[in-house]
Amino acid sequence: MRRSMILGTVSLLGLAGVARAEVPAVVADIPPVHSLVAMVMDGLGTPDLLVQTGASPHGYSMRPSEARALDQAQAVFWIGESLTPWLGNSIEALAADAHVIELMEVAGTTELEFREGATFEAHDHDHEDHGDEDHAHGAGHDDHDDHAHEAGHDDHAHDAGHDDHDDHDDHAHDAGHGDHDDHDHDHDHDHDHDHDHDHEDHADHGHDDHHHGHDPHAWLDPENARVWLDAIAAELSELDPENAPIYQANADKGKAELTTLIDEITAQLAPVRDSNFIVFHDAYQYFENRFDFPAAGSITLSDASDPSPARIEEVHEKVHELGVTCAFSEPQFNPNLIRTVFQGTEAKAGVMDPLGADLSPGVALYPQLLRNLASSLATCLE
Repeated sequence: MRRSMILGTVSLLGLAGVARAEVPAVVADIPPVHSLVAMVMDGLGTPDLLVQTGASPHGYSMRPSEARALDQAQAVFWIGESLTPWLGNSIEALAADAHVIELMEVAGTTELEFREGATFEAHDHDHEDHGDEDHAHGAGHDDHDDHAHEAGHDDHAHDAGHDDHDDHDDHAHDAGHGDHDDHDHDHDHDHDHDHDHDHEDHADHGHDDHHHGHDPHAWLDPENARVWLDAIAAELSELDPENAPIYQANADKGKAELTTLIDEITAQLAPVRDSNFIVFHDAYQYFENRFDFPAAGSITLSDASDPSPARIEEVHEKVHELGVTCAFSEPQFNPNLIRTVFQGTEAKAGVMDPLGADLSPGVALYPQLLRNLASSLATCLE
């Protein structure tokens, strides 16, 4: 009797181990994408994150643990080469047999044109097609109009700690990671390091960015996220058919939550909709387009390289001309540029973060990231 009970227990444990083993090994490139994948995998498993929170996805050098995760991955979800040009070679070398999903290429993804110049004209490009109309319906669509693409990059590198502390000394991070316990000190160090790195990196492949024609910040449109949730569920279901109903149910739950979030943000921004603001660099076009809340301009180019004196002058003139209320810096960049542009005005300075540098990775990161953007706008502009 006792022997049969023991064997039964061992058998059940073995089956549980098999069930867990069937869940695919998955990696995602940046925290917002990781969050969306985590939503779909919720209750079954957890994806690995390649570019840690607070780090720049631009020119990143993977830690050994991250390279191992990529090598073992059965599925890889990434924005695309326009955001992380270094990752394509790594995927080809380490994850050649994995399902690789470039989210910018997923059917139904809204893509926006590259914006030139320091100041932007009013956003009248296809708002009626995929902005207000989609928003009013509160649902993702597979028939979004295609746009020519921009090639801006995020350069977000305020430091965050890692779980794999044993690998930390081996991590040659181009974005400048430091010890999380010395965060304040490293924050200043990372700013200088990242700023220098960005110049070198963009000098190398800035031309290629324009050639790609994409603005890779597409995760800042929650309708894109809704489209991607279905794509993520479909890929995982193909790898793990037994759990396909759970993946799709999780995706449907996530889409419903994002629909509610779109309505929440729309209501939050309504009182300040007529305000004008300037962003540090041109990373927020997708958010602006989705909520019909355009910036008046950006202080730096989409690659966050230092602006020329002529560009600063152009932005400064626009600040006075439009009565710009607020300018938004980003956590890791020198706020002196904001002060320079707003010198002699009564405008306020705020902070916007398109990657969630201070948020913990996981299911909650993506919706909180969008809420933080909306709150930053509403608070500074009110």
